[in-house]
Amino acid sequence: MKKIAILILLFWVSAVLLGRAFGLHGNHIDLNAILATPGIQHWLGADDLGRDILARILTGVQVSFAVAIIVTLVTMITGVLIGLIAGFYGGKVDRILMQITDVFLAFPGILLAIAFAAVLGPGLINLMIALSITGWVSYARLTRGQALGLRNHQHVLAAESLGATVPRIIFRHILPLLASILMVEATYSLASVMIAEASLSFLGLGIQAPDASWGAMLRDGVRYMLVAPHYVLIVGLSLMSLILAINLGGDYLRDKLDVRTEK
Repeated sequence: MKKIAILILLFWVSAVLLGRAFGLHGNHIDLNAILATPGIQHWLGADDLGRDILARILTGVQVSFAVAIIVTLVTMITGVLIGLIAGFYGGKVDRILMQITDVFLAFPGILLAIAFAAVLGPGLINLMIALSITGWVSYARLTRGQALGLRNHQHVLAAESLGATVPRIIFRHILPLLASILMVEATYSLASVMIAEASLSFLGLGIQAPDASWGAMLRDGVRYMLVAPHYVLIVGLSLMSLILAINLGGDYLRDKLDVRTEK
């Protein structure tokens, strides 16, 4: 399964690179190919406007990767900083930051993202903002728990006794020890963000037409399941394969780094 996951990931990364190299946009309309089945002219068929499904899938995966990477970086930086501050200082600072975190945890993440996306309005930038507002919580809790344990380690106490500043202690003596566990968490976060992006686009709160998005393509394909089942099946299987490969890659990375977490 690990080799299969790696092959699938390599396939989709290659697809992203090829799509950008050839400048695919998937917005060309061919009225003679509306809901066409897979064939020589359209390898994976055409959608309800006659647009090539393969081209739109390759464009959509570029959007998914871009959103997932940007949102993951933003949420990881935000959550790690909050967790490090809470874990290092403890006391009142820890209680206040964790109470704020608990407020966000009281609501399902996807529902909060839907609420923020509805308030901000549809669009790529607003989609990333909505996902970033709700995605930092897991990093904060994870980092805080690890920082609490590392706070009293001998090398940290030694650095304090030698007069090291707080930023130096945090970023030179605590954060490096969290690198492996954060890498694993980021891997799972990539998959979660991709699912969230597809979900919001499916609901009409994400990527807007004519730009391609797997979620929007699924929404359009559902309406034609009885006459063109290949449309929704191809998009759904594409999304499933990518998410499965990323999750399997995360499992492999966790086992390889021997990460044990306490949340």
